[in-house]
Amino acid sequence: MSDCIFCKIANGEIPSATVYEDDNFRAILDIAPSHKGHTIILPKIHAANIFELPEDIAKEIFPVAKKVATAIKETTACDGVNILQNNGAAAGQSVFHLHVHVVPRFEGDGILPVWPQGSYEEGEAAELAAKISANL
Repeated sequence: MSDCIFCKIANGEIPSATVYEDDNFRAILDIAPSHKGHTIILPKIHAANIFELPEDIAKEIFPVAKKVATAIKETTACDGVNILQNNGAAAGQSVFHLHVHVVPRFEGDGILPVWPQGSYEEGEAAELAAKISANL
């Protein structure tokens, strides 16, 4: 997409602090990091979200995330890493070009991705699992 800022960054039209690049991805330091080293992995093709991402690119993104996470851990000596990918405004996506965040985490840093823990009624989980499976 000609007006997509992440397309422009991923394809080198806008300068970035690039930490990794291959034929399909560019990984850059986030300009508003939660911690220094916070990196975003951008596919070079435009896909607004996981639902639009071609299968061949989808299968390559987690090996890139692992490679980037390993380098971040070695570089920052962080205690852990979050790997996050949001789809849709309701999920917190603010730029509609699929991207994966790799965020270094430190014990006691106070940044906790917390969501409420619900539960299922008797038989509800099995019923929902069967419905989801039918849509695979």
